Amino acid sequence: MGEAFAEQACDTSRYPLSSPTERFSDNGDGTVTDDVAQLMWMRCSAGQTWSGGTCVGEAALYDWQGAQDLAAAMNASGARFFNDWRVPNLSELAMIAERQCESPRINLAIFPETPSSVFWTNSLRPGEGFETFAYALSFGPEGVQHTAKNERHALRLVRTAP
Repeated sequence: MGEAFAEQACDTSRYPLSSPTERFSDNGDGTVTDDVAQLMWMRCSAGQTWSGGTCVGEAALYDWQGAQDLAAAMNASGARFFNDWRVPNLSELAMIAERQCESPRINLAIFPETPSSVFWTNSLRPGEGFETFAYALSFGPEGVQHTAKNERHALRLVRTAP
């Protein structure tokens, strides 16, 4: 076994970490920049607060429209230094999933206190009859899910890095 955080277990015996700490630059304000993908991420799930080098509190749950509304409200207020935060698309969120770890499947050194639960994406399934569904990604064992927009899931906001 490789790195381990609390209940998290990471196995690097066969493959290296898919989301190693070295890939991220700490911006010192509760955000990190993924230097490979050129994306800036909130280190905490929405509802948590960055304090003392970790995320404090519980991740809040939102329906899909509530997730969009939270990003819009944060941008309007300027509370997090920029006005272009958004709900990530499925491929962006999948980039920070750590495939060599479980419980949760994410780098806890970069994204501390992330629950092993489902997070919203902005990705919609194309086609007639799917208007009320969106894709979500679990940092638990479930992986990608196609869920109804009225379900409540966690959220981590992203923006394109300069």
